[in-house]
Amino acid sequence: MAKNLVIVESPAKVKTIKKFLGSNYEVLASQGHVRDLPKSQLGIDVEHDYEPKYITIRGKGDILAKLRKEAKKADRVYLATDPDREGEAISWHLSKALNLDEKKMYRITFNEITKAAVKESLKNAREIDMDLVDAQQARRMLDRMVGYRISPILWAKVKRGLSAGRVQSVALRLIADREEEINAFIPEEYWTLDAELMAAGSKKPLQAKFYGTKSQKMTIASKEEMDQVLSGLEHVSFRVAEVKTGERTKKAPLPFTTSTLQQEASKTLNFSTQKTMSLAQQLYEGIDIKGNGTVGVITYLRTDSTRISEEAQKNTRAYIEEQYGKNYVSAGSSTKKSGKKIQDAHEAIRPTDISRTPAALKESLTRDQFRLYQLIWKRFAASQMADAVYETSSAKIDGGDYRFTLSASRLSFDGFMSVYVQEEEKEENAPLLKGLSKDMTLDLKSLDSRQHFTQPPAHYTEAALVKTLEELGIGRPSTYAPTITTIIARRYVSRENRNLYLTELGEVVNHMMKAAFPSIVESDFTANMEGLLDCVEEGTVNWKTVVENFYPDLEAAVQAAEKELEEVKIEDEVTDVVCDLCGRNMVIKYGPHGRFLACPGFPDCRNTKPYLEKIGVLCPKCGAEVVLRKTKKGRKYYGCENHPECDFMSWQKPSGKKCPRCQSFMVEKGNNLVCAGEGCGYREAREKEEHD
Repeated sequence: MAKNLVIVESPAKVKTIKKFLGSNYEVLASQGHVRDLPKSQLGIDVEHDYEPKYITIRGKGDILAKLRKEAKKADRVYLATDPDREGEAISWHLSKALNLDEKKMYRITFNEITKAAVKESLKNAREIDMDLVDAQQARRMLDRMVGYRISPILWAKVKRGLSAGRVQSVALRLIADREEEINAFIPEEYWTLDAELMAAGSKKPLQAKFYGTKSQKMTIASKEEMDQVLSGLEHVSFRVAEVKTGERTKKAPLPFTTSTLQQEASKTLNFSTQKTMSLAQQLYEGIDIKGNGTVGVITYLRTDSTRISEEAQKNTRAYIEEQYGKNYVSAGSSTKKSGKKIQDAHEAIRPTDISRTPAALKESLTRDQFRLYQLIWKRFAASQMADAVYETSSAKIDGGDYRFTLSASRLSFDGFMSVYVQEEEKEENAPLLKGLSKDMTLDLKSLDSRQHFTQPPAHYTEAALVKTLEELGIGRPSTYAPTITTIIARRYVSRENRNLYLTELGEVVNHMMKAAFPSIVESDFTANMEGLLDCVEEGTVNWKTVVENFYPDLEAAVQAAEKELEEVKIEDEVTDVVCDLCGRNMVIKYGPHGRFLACPGFPDCRNTKPYLEKIGVLCPKCGAEVVLRKTKKGRKYYGCENHPECDFMSWQKPSGKKCPRCQSFMVEKGNNLVCAGEGCGYREAREKEEHD
């Protein structure tokens, strides 16, 4: 009998696939990439047509030796790496490293690790798709060029092992820009007005919201304006001007892509992007299910497509009809039309078998695996179900020259919501406005006026950053989690209570990247590069053309930056802090956590101290100096030098001025000084000299 060798990426898949294929097949794992560019050099011959210099990855020698031995014995070798660019490239590298005969080498892909999918892939074996391989090679080389040419510039400027990356630098820029936006934000005052009204014969009052005049919407921006509105409402009667009833539908959600899964798992389960991908990988590669053995329970996890196979759709609709009823089955198919290219060979992320419910798998899964599988199962089931339907009612109520509005909705058919409700869509059913009719007079019980201030934009969370990266076309499904993990690991960004904050280190790196390499950190430039890589995948652009057009501009920017940095070489800043051990004046150094004080007598004297930068402002609580401090995760804030005896702290830089209205301290916000007192809202322009 013929002997077949199947090579997969992950050892976790070996046992599962071997069980599906039987004794006639040997299944082995490459354990990811086997060849890569060398770590010690650029690894790209820029003088000779940008040819990459691939070497065997250290530690992969034994794995390759075993694979070569089995490949020689086999009549057919099936390369079954992941169904994406990266997987295609790994298959190509394996074919080169193992020196495989093209006549007995086949490429197979499956979107799910189930018996039917694996068997079907063998029937559809093909050659390696070099367009996919070239797209991956181009991405790898662009990333290597940015990393290996720019990182040494950062080392020279900031004097330690930092790194730059084609996608990570843009992600850092987005976070830095948002931080600037938040810091420069000036709260604007506004007021709301609610009227509590009572209809004759009713026991429950109605809460109506101020709209404006009868002809247009109004914003109340100050107490003076509110007083004017209130005076206009004195001694007026309230009359129902209009009552409307209707119906609205809430559309069923699309099934998950990599991006939307990461976002929803972050919001509802508080999982990091890295944790979500790790758990999804486990569910894809196979779970040992009691009575069934090891089987993959979800489809491939790196996808930007919402497409569903006809068979999966048919089985799911049959399941929904049986479990919920025919009226719960969706009338059409749920797919997303997108302007950008998506890898439509993939499906959306879905359960491999809809009848394998979360409850049925609970005993076979860890707690976190179960929670993620349940999220995927519910979302997919919901995507194939009917829309939810609400009954709605609204009313316009006039009081003198002003108008108030009322609205209510009630769920009349739950549809997909019987299975899945997103966090932001949880609504309380309000009773419909029954008993109200046009020209009915209402009694005013009370008016409730409240002062508010507009809020700054929210800090990025991992979910929000992934959403923005996807919307801007930066990176691909496989890059979101590693990008975020890298900028946190490098301490450019800290994560606190889900929010991502720029650290002092991140601020320095971002500032330098913007100054020396503005195009690299431009979101449009990076998105255009992704578009070119898509063209390489489609076979319409040569991959070497992309690389050779990119490198000369990068090299020119690097040389210019090297020249400028030599001219502005920063020496260690000497301080007036005296070393306790040897009496020398200590200097400011940079370390992995930011700036610190070190003795210039190193290595003879190794004394170090935390560096607390005074900002020239006295503490509003105790009168000591206010200093710039950092949290354990590297986020900047301002605190008293007498900490912990004095607990003063502010995220915004305090000014030496007091608020003339409430005597609280004021903080700097862009070109303004703003009162830090709660509910005060006083602000004034900063003096030009001070601002400069």
